[in-house]
Amino acid sequence: MNNNAPSLRGYFIGYSLLWLLWMGLHILILTNNGFSIYTAAADSIISNTILYFICLIITNILRIYQPGKNSSKYLVFWCLIFGIFWLLIVQFIMPFCITNDSAFTELFQATLLLRFVLALFLIGGSILMMWVWQNSLNQKEENQRHYQSIQLAKDAELASLRQQLQPHFLFNSLNSISALAGSKPLEARQMIQQLSDFLRGTLKKDDATLTTLAEELTHLKLYLDIEKVRFGYRLNTTFDKTDTCKTLLMPPLLLQPIVENAIKFGLYDTIGAVTISIKAQVLNNELVVEIMNPFDTENSSTSKGVGFGLSSLQRRLYLIYNRQDLLKTRSDNKQFITTLTIPQLA
Repeated sequence: MNNNAPSLRGYFIGYSLLWLLWMGLHILILTNNGFSIYTAAADSIISNTILYFICLIITNILRIYQPGKNSSKYLVFWCLIFGIFWLLIVQFIMPFCITNDSAFTELFQATLLLRFVLALFLIGGSILMMWVWQNSLNQKEENQRHYQSIQLAKDAELASLRQQLQPHFLFNSLNSISALAGSKPLEARQMIQQLSDFLRGTLKKDDATLTTLAEELTHLKLYLDIEKVRFGYRLNTTFDKTDTCKTLLMPPLLLQPIVENAIKFGLYDTIGAVTISIKAQVLNNELVVEIMNPFDTENSSTSKGVGFGLSSLQRRLYLIYNRQDLLKTRSDNKQFITTLTIPQLA
């Protein structure tokens, strides 16, 4: 209701100005036909002020109650009733306001039918104006509700997609903590602290608030510290980034599922040390991050699917940026390369 108040106020201001113009035209027509300014003003003010308030009552009723498509005949009926009501009131009042002017009295009686037709026209025009305004307002509100429902659905889907990425990593971490608890309690305690810091940072982030690449890499290193407890010397990572990249913005928690996918495909089928490379650069005003891991198509298990989290991540990017080309993968010389492109909004 409060959101509609300014537009409703503007509507009635414009509506009243149109009536003032009509009243001025009424006065001008009578004075040009030889009547005094007093007679012309009295006729215009009395006739049109009464009609103005009648139209105002009708339009306010229509603002609250919108008739159905089959109610047009009732609108015509009420236009006739209010038109007759107005004509009777004006016909009763006018002789008391304009006296000793036989020319005007003769003109007034001769133009009763014309006045009635003009009153019907003005009442009908007022109804039409309110109907158009109210329908445009309803359409605007419906569009806003539709947009909000779409946005809520997107937010819910984004939250669901992000939550899908957590259980897999959490279960692995808890299994590692369980394995360390007996033989290496200090490392288990340290891993619990790291896991707590990681999850705390995860819960604070949402897709509506962008984060810098530097913050994302700090969060990613927490994740890698936990994974290094699991894999020990076998997991190595390298970072290659320019200073200009650090302040570029991106949705939070994008790199962790990609690196998790790289660990899965790079370490699960090998027993030696593996290096995962992360390279960030700026290309065409876009942040481009490449994650590379060794990938042997002959020894890799085919039961793993196409990569944990990547399809969900691609869906997240589409919901945020409305683009399907922001996440790409390819194999090159036994290296699996995932390329993430983040547009930088001006």
